[in-house]
Amino acid sequence: MIFLVQYDRSKGRLVEIREFADSERTEAENARLALEQSLNRSRVDHEVTLLQAESQEALRRTHNRYFADLRELIEDLASSTSTFVVRERKE
Repeated sequence: MIFLVQYDRSKGRLVEIREFADSERTEAENARLALEQSLNRSRVDHEVTLLQAESQEALRRTHNRYFADLRELIEDLASSTSTFVVRERKE
């Protein structure tokens, strides 16, 4: 699957996500370009990108920042750093 993602960085939120089959790459690229042009004409500063993944669930695992709110991202960061243990090398 190919995903067209529109993300508002200033608000930290996903605006839109559209799915395309892998065979629709040209349509996805054209949709991305049209969206970027429309946003630029409107002077809207959003991130627009195409991402490829097996499913939206897989995309959520690899690109969580597009789907999680700030609180969730902080919690994820806190939990990942709390499980990190530095071990001293014995010689």
